[in-house]
Amino acid sequence: MADEQVLRAQKWVNSNYGSVAGYVACPENGQTGWGTMNSLVMALQHELGISPVVASFGPTTASKFAALGDIGFEWDTNRNIVAILEYALWCKGYWAVEPGSEGWFTGVTRDAVSKLRSNMGIGGEGVINVQVAKALMNMDAYIVVAGGTDGIREIQQWLNGRYWTKSAYSIGPCDGIYSRDVQKSLMIALQYELGIAAPNGNFGPATQAGLQSHTLTQGDSGVFVQLFSAICLFNSPTYDSDGNDVNTTWRSSYDSGLTQWVQLFQRFNKLTVNGNGDYATWAQLLVSMGDPDRAVTGSDTRYEITSSRAKWLFDNGYRFVGRYIYDPPGSTLDKEIKPGELNVIFGAGLKVFPIYQDNARQLADFTYTNGYSHGLNAHKCASDYGFNRGTTIYFAVDYDATGEEIASSIVPYFHGVQAALASQGKKYTHGVYGSRNVCSTVSNKTFARYSFISGMSYGFSGNLGFPIPRNWTFNQIKEFHVTNGSDGFDLDNDAVSGLDRGVSSVSDAGGPADDFIAYVQKLYDLAGSYGASGQKRSQLVMEYIRHHSYGDKDLENKVGWWYLIGSYDSGFVDYCNSNGMSVKALFTDPFTGYQLGAEHMMATANAHLLTAQPDNKKSANGGDVGGWAGDLMTFWADWRNSQQEYADPLQFAHAKLAVPGVNSSFGFNDLIEDADGYLLARVVNGGKTIVDAVRDHYNGGGGLKRFNDYFANRWGNATDCKTSAHNALTAVDATLSVAQLQLITLAGVVSPSDYQNLPGGGDKLSNFEQGFVDALLARMGTETTKLSLYQANHKKYLKAARSRAAQ
Repeated sequence: MADEQVLRAQKWVNSNYGSVAGYVACPENGQTGWGTMNSLVMALQHELGISPVVASFGPTTASKFAALGDIGFEWDTNRNIVAILEYALWCKGYWAVEPGSEGWFTGVTRDAVSKLRSNMGIGGEGVINVQVAKALMNMDAYIVVAGGTDGIREIQQWLNGRYWTKSAYSIGPCDGIYSRDVQKSLMIALQYELGIAAPNGNFGPATQAGLQSHTLTQGDSGVFVQLFSAICLFNSPTYDSDGNDVNTTWRSSYDSGLTQWVQLFQRFNKLTVNGNGDYATWAQLLVSMGDPDRAVTGSDTRYEITSSRAKWLFDNGYRFVGRYIYDPPGSTLDKEIKPGELNVIFGAGLKVFPIYQDNARQLADFTYTNGYSHGLNAHKCASDYGFNRGTTIYFAVDYDATGEEIASSIVPYFHGVQAALASQGKKYTHGVYGSRNVCSTVSNKTFARYSFISGMSYGFSGNLGFPIPRNWTFNQIKEFHVTNGSDGFDLDNDAVSGLDRGVSSVSDAGGPADDFIAYVQKLYDLAGSYGASGQKRSQLVMEYIRHHSYGDKDLENKVGWWYLIGSYDSGFVDYCNSNGMSVKALFTDPFTGYQLGAEHMMATANAHLLTAQPDNKKSANGGDVGGWAGDLMTFWADWRNSQQEYADPLQFAHAKLAVPGVNSSFGFNDLIEDADGYLLARVVNGGKTIVDAVRDHYNGGGGLKRFNDYFANRWGNATDCKTSAHNALTAVDATLSVAQLQLITLAGVVSPSDYQNLPGGGDKLSNFEQGFVDALLARMGTETTKLSLYQANHKKYLKAARSRAAQ
């Protein structure tokens, strides 16, 4: 929306300075922006005698302006300078002067400047000096803006009020938002308090040494506690053991509340948990790499891990190493995993996390098309190396992407990666490597499972003013050269959160169902000794099996399993782990020979256990989103991304929806896991234990008619099934609407509810829904045929057995 006074400013500055050497005209649109502020700065430079002019309030501009002294009421040495300042006030939203009186510093102007200074936190009379002028002529805001908080603004004003007259300090924004500028302001303030001679905002040796001698503990007070608690607030929230947000407040006394928050922060960031403001905690709060010399267990490198290097890594405390699964043509780095290298790594007791990078060093490398191509290639590379289902592949963003670039190009690139991996059967999940801002945004917008932080690039704009992401797994904090006898190689040190367990073997075959049944029995027994009884024991088993892959706390804009089915019992998880248990991800279905994902199946069972199916079978609910409905939403996004090849969604569904042997975002194994999860929950709700339910299903023949039982109990007929699919995709419901937004809209495609209103859209949506019905009916028909054959063979077996017994 255009502002009349801003438009007057734009027209005035362009008409008066358009012919000045170096001047760049601003748009005349009535909207404040950097173009307008830069034009006003260049106009000011001309009036100060600077030529040519440039779009920067630099040292020369500051020096010449300071020589003018304070500019205040009735100052008229240069009316154009007054007018420039007043137009800048207009652009900041202050009533600078009565319109038409620009150039005269009136009482109205003085009041506007007083209000500005009060909002900045510096107070004082309504005069403009060089510090105020510099702050006035940029895009900083001094009132809380959208997304800002009063708590952060209070700190911003305090910092300005205490340090604004210091030579190295510039008046910062007071908009309530933790940003790169606020980070630098606090660092400079801290350096002044540490007595550093020339503060510069960098985390250099003098700052590190000063912090090492300023450990804070409960009971302390004063300015260092104010600075420490401020940076704690900037890094809020941190998270408790269940992933819940925990915030803090700004304070001048180190009380028990701050101690408790610091303990949680230290635990989340894998620091020594003591509740103190020690050097490692100061560092982790201030810069993205934290203390770069702290002991870590993770690493990554472009160099081959030979036997001697693997031994060196293990002997020096490392347990994880990131390695590249691809080296693009023309590369001279030779960074791809070598034949036999994985076995060397595993044999030394190390785990791997795979990294995919194809250039990824400039904005032009990031498009949806490139993301899709890279996702397909990463799937092939990982499969060729034998990486097991469920492995997270980290896709790199290896440059300092701005917020605008992340939104315009990086996120679409990862939508392409996401779509490509889904189209290949969701065998692998995507993670992201990059700055904190890149990782957080990509995780929130494309559901990246894990974040690998380029923390040692602490000067990246994306690492300044952004807390570490909730889903961080590795944080790259230091690069150094390893000397291992006569051998040498470069290595990056990585802090490890433990969320990504790494890969300790490849080409694993899922164990038989008998092994899985015995595994469920062990968990069920542990649930009993843990103190659970009744159906709760079965629920705990489901929670443990699904907790790692389907237990994420909601990220911003994400349908997390927390939202669908609540938390899991972290105490039971710890209890099982302490008793030698781990998540068994795969087992072999005895009826199809397919490897089934136990995590997805038990997450589906957990969803249906806690959310009973709708009384009206034509409806859909959150339990369904945990199973077939969530898969169908993903499949819709898959079709929309494949329209050039499949214009007709019915043809797409017939080709790819639950078709045996075909890679798909809704593959055959997905439908098996959806059906089995539903049926297991149904019998557990009916009174069986999860052990009996699993045993009867896989060893008692229940799986022989899984699709028929699933269809009959959930829908009953094709008409209700199709209507239910339509409601899942389009109905307005608290859970369904959020799922539609996250799994469809934020995947970069139009929602079914909007699509059906487009010309021909209703018919195509109907065909898509029919495709789901057809897939179920086709699997049911095949199953009925196999069941008849099984029963006939079983009769022959029984007859032969009786004959042998009679002999």
